[in-house]
Order: sequence, then structure tokens, then C-alpha cells
Amino acid sequence: MNEEIVRRLREAAEAHQPDRDRMLARVHRGMAGSAVRQRRPGIARSWPKAVLAGSAAAGILAVAGVAVAGLVQTTPAGPDTVTTLTAPTETSGPAPTTTGGSAPAPASGAPARTTAARPSSGSPDPAAPRGGRVSDGPLSARGSIDPHSTVYWAQGGVTLDTTQPLTALTVEVHVKQTGDVRSTGQWQTAPGDDFTVTAQDGDGEVVYRWELKPGRTVPAAHHVFAVQYNHATGVRSADGDSYRVQATAADGVHTVQGGFTPAS
Repeated sequence: MNEEIVRRLREAAEAHQPDRDRMLARVHRGMAGSAVRQRRPGIARSWPKAVLAGSAAAGILAVAGVAVAGLVQTTPAGPDTVTTLTAPTETSGPAPTTTGGSAPAPASGAPARTTAARPSSGSPDPAAPRGGRVSDGPLSARGSIDPHSTVYWAQGGVTLDTTQPLTALTVEVHVKQTGDVRSTGQWQTAPGDDFTVTAQDGDGEVVYRWELKPGRTVPAAHHVFAVQYNHATGVRSADGDSYRVQATAADGVHTVQGGFTPAS
């Protein structure tokens, strides 16, 4: 059996005719594949070098950037302008004050304005502040010019408070004749039938008068007595005007008088 196999192999080897062209083609293909396989490792080995070179360049640029940023931050910017704050200077002298509705006190160094009282029965008490509230027993009163007064017309009012009923009451308002002063009326919050009301010109003034009729009583309450009049065109001063109130209560006769504050 073995001899037979050997014989057949020998006969096949002797009958074989080699193909030279096919052998050369296989050799060329093998050589080309070997060249490709040799170049690939070279490229792989050169890649880390390129990476290291790029990293080194980036590190140099980063260090340079940090140095420039440090120079920019450590160099202070000069101010464009210089601002100087000045503390306000305090002025000497007392602050303006008001007393009982009177006008503010004049500034330091300015002369104070005074008003001389008229020697008449209707002139205000010189000791009482002009237009301020005055009182006597159960009576308390104050005079003022209505803020709705105009350059042609004005209204003055006397507010009267009493804590006791009054069995007798006389209210007088004296309006100085400052030019074309003419009465246009008067009114009161108490019933008109309880009073005798008059308005008369004379002695350089217009005198308004309310007199409680006999047998009538004014209750303890808040009352208003108002006068109205025309005057010369312009802002009229009420410095020369005055009022006087005389009343009888259970404890006797009481009197209050004063001037008028200007319209606010």
C-alpha cells in the first residue's frame, strides 16, 4: 500500500508543469503587501512625535498668554477725572420757628417786623400774637383770612369756642380801609335769628357787629363769624384788621381779642 502511494506521487511530480507567470504574479503581490505593512508602523511611530510637538507649542502660547494677562491686570487704570466731595457749610443762627400761628421768625441779622396796636376799643391786645388763638375763661378765639380770597375780594373769619353756654355775646370785626373796602356780606354758623347783625363804615374802617338778642343763649360749641368785602386790586394786607369778643357765662363776663393771620 505504501509503495503504491509513493509510486503515484512520483508519477504526479514528473507530470507536473510549473506556470512561471502565475508564480511571478504571486511573488509581486506578496512583495507589495509587505511594503504596505512596513510603512504603516512607521506612520504610527511618528504620530506621538507630532502630538508632543503640538503640545509643546500650545504650552508656550499658554504661558505667554498668562504673562500678558498678568501685565494687564497688575497695571492699574488711571482715573479719567478726579471728584472732590465738599461737605455743606453749616450756617449759624437759630432755625425759623412759629409761635401761635404767627409768621416765621426773621433770619439772623434781619430786623423783626412789629405792628403797633391801634388805640381803639376794637384793637387787638398788643401782648397777644397776631392771628394766634387767645382765651379767657370758657372762651377761645382765633382770626384768619380765608385762603380762597382773591386780589379783588376777601373773607375774614373768627372761630370762637366756648365750653359754657353764653347768655350774652357781642362779636365785632374791624376791617381797615386800605382802599375801596366795601362790605359784601357777613354770616355765622349760629342761627341768624338769634343775633342783631350790622355793618357800618366809619373812622377809616368797616365795622361788622353781631349782638345776641335778649333771652337767647349760645350753646357750648364751636362757632364761626365771617365777614366779606371787596377791596382795591392787589394783595391786601390784613395787618390793620382786628376782632373783639365779649360774652357772659355762668362764671361772669369774659373778653378775647386779636388780629388775623394772612391767607396761606
